Amino acid sequence: MEFISKSPDETMAFAAEIAAECKGNEIILLDGELGAGKTTFTKGFAKALGIEQNITSPTFTLMKTYSGGRLTLYHFDLYRAADEDDVEELGFRDYFEAGGVCIIEWNKFTDFPRKTIRIKLDYCGESARKIVTEGL
Repeated sequence: MEFISKSPDETMAFAAEIAAECKGNEIILLDGELGAGKTTFTKGFAKALGIEQNITSPTFTLMKTYSGGRLTLYHFDLYRAADEDDVEELGFRDYFEAGGVCIIEWNKFTDFPRKTIRIKLDYCGESARKIVTEGL
């Protein structure tokens, strides 16, 4: 599926539509350049789950947990991780079966316990983004 978002608000609304379909144990891989809207997408997703905490990129902590909504959100940013071995040692794979939703930016994993949802965000203007989804 392809969607053209003309603003951060539209990106968040698109994320909310995907969140509404989630039941738990989903793995969502976000791909896109720096500033493409990955964290904006995650903010909209979290808001749709009913999470009221401020969502920020976990660039330096690698993973943040947000609870208090319909599902717990595990937000990963693996930009600073060297490779899959690096993240395997941290035990992140355990979160794939924890009942919440895992959103992974800058993915380093090569295999998953189930089908994943892949979302690619690309610039197509100053505020516009082309969002392509696979696996919905």
